Amino acid sequence: MTDASTLFKDMFGYEPEGEWAAPGRVNLIGEHVDYAGGICLPFALSQRTYAAMSLRKDGRVRLVSRMPGEDIAHEFEIALAEVGPGNPANWAGYAVGSIWAAMEQGTLPTNFPGCDIALVSDVPLGAGLSSSAALECSVALGAYELFVGPADHAVRMDLIHACITAENSVVGASTGGLDQRISLMGQAGHALAIDYADDSTEQIPCDLDAVDLAILVINTNAPHSLADGQYASRRGIIDAASEGLGDTLRNIPNAEEAAVAWAAKAMPGDEELVRRRVRHVVTEIERTARAIEELKAGDFAAFGQSMIQSHASLRDDYEVTVIELDTAVDAALAAGALGARMTGGGFGGSAIALVHADKIEATKQAVLEAAEERGLATPEFLVAVPSAGAIKL
Repeated sequence: MTDASTLFKDMFGYEPEGEWAAPGRVNLIGEHVDYAGGICLPFALSQRTYAAMSLRKDGRVRLVSRMPGEDIAHEFEIALAEVGPGNPANWAGYAVGSIWAAMEQGTLPTNFPGCDIALVSDVPLGAGLSSSAALECSVALGAYELFVGPADHAVRMDLIHACITAENSVVGASTGGLDQRISLMGQAGHALAIDYADDSTEQIPCDLDAVDLAILVINTNAPHSLADGQYASRRGIIDAASEGLGDTLRNIPNAEEAAVAWAAKAMPGDEELVRRRVRHVVTEIERTARAIEELKAGDFAAFGQSMIQSHASLRDDYEVTVIELDTAVDAALAAGALGARMTGGGFGGSAIALVHADKIEATKQAVLEAAEERGLATPEFLVAVPSAGAIKL
């Protein structure tokens, strides 16, 4: 019996009908462009959120959750009829919000009878590894397969959009959908190239073991939140510029200059800020397209350089890094990493480094020493393995 099933039986007094698991993710490159018609290259982690679930008959959802490193179980209960934008405004919003959104868009029948859910996760919280999407996707897939039946590719695509709605509308984090897509569509041994211009995907082989390389995830333990306004302010500029120019930035010739001209009328005084924000988006899309070809060709030296350039753009133009992330990246590169960059939304969370397998421990030590020298929080580490998306256990 898994930890989630054990928690379910302990709290609810009976066996769950099934258990589902959905992974967190790292994004290799393509940051802050998913909401701008861009290209991203994430892969699913082996670390997952597990949801043991059973149907109810009264339209209510009972949840119990035990998160990484915690002994205390958190409990919550709500009627599905009460779920909606901004409610519940706590951790349960990710879970019940995904069910509500699936019902709202018609993926789940409106007579869904409610459910009991026990959640256990080994995706580090607040590390920028998308513990939120892992939670949403495990519950959304479980609710659908409990009440309707096995979810095919088309249903998974619908559930992706439901989980995005849950995070945007119920929780209030204006994320772009990368996390939910890789959590439901990941494939072992592959990264997923996601092109938001045409909503297409391509599985890209990513067998780093075969070339004695690894992706080292560095959780800086810096505070991390995407619901505090910083993420939304960056996205707000890109959304406004795109609307003002009549298309996504990717489709606008000379988008940087066009955006500056627009800002002179729409946001006078902020032209240079708009220039830098748009420049990041435009160059990151170009970098990611190039990096995908580098990964296909097995040119990891070039891929590493693309990672380095991505971090510099996120630091200087998009201004979403913090000292903990910059310190980790610089220390990893000084220790011989082929490439390193922040991953996720930024403002804390994690960095990743592309390292030779025999240099993992030396890289960890270099990052630890750099953090200690600057009086920063002690980082934590994991080696990321490209893994499968959400499944029924």
